[in-house]
Amino acid sequence: MLFLRAEPAQLIAILLALVVGLTFHEFSHAWVADQLGDRRPRALGRVSLNPLRHLDPMGSIFMLLVGFGWAKPVPVNPYALRPGPVGMSWVAASGPLANLAVAAAFAVVFRALDVAGIFIPFLGVMLFTVVVLNVALALFNLLPIPPLDGYNLVMPLLPPRWQYQVARYAQYGVVVLLLLVALSWSGAFSPLGWLFGLARGIAGLLVGA
Repeated sequence: MLFLRAEPAQLIAILLALVVGLTFHEFSHAWVADQLGDRRPRALGRVSLNPLRHLDPMGSIFMLLVGFGWAKPVPVNPYALRPGPVGMSWVAASGPLANLAVAAAFAVVFRALDVAGIFIPFLGVMLFTVVVLNVALALFNLLPIPPLDGYNLVMPLLPPRWQYQVARYAQYGVVVLLLLVALSWSGAFSPLGWLFGLARGIAGLLVGA
């Protein structure tokens, strides 16, 4: 479990990554939807960087315990968007892009400290962990499995006939996600472990490690 295995620096980083990453993720969804003409997210107070507007208590607990969790989803009406339903692809993409932006920002701080010759192990671990987790959030959300962003990004781009066929199986998306988590903790085959490994590799490139 992430929470139980974490050292102090990692624990602080996990909490920081959770709050900052999920807040910017959901804020980006709301802001892009608002810019494209859907006023509902703004009316619900979701065009905000206040974490309390976005964090889901149960989803946050699951994120800490098993590395899999969620924030409050931003309700978006595809037909209220100026580009039409295809605008959902832009809204969906904005969340993972926000996480990559957060990862890049913390990576810049990491590099700046390194260039300045400032070596504080506690701070270095914290910054690197935030970068890793935000890259992992971006990669995970790009999986084309409902209700993740990857699904909402791809669906509007499919031909209508394909959309209908794929949508028929959307109700099983949560089951697939739970199976991924179960497999990852079984030890036999770890899809999420592979994803976190890829995230660590990308994070290493970002910080220059």
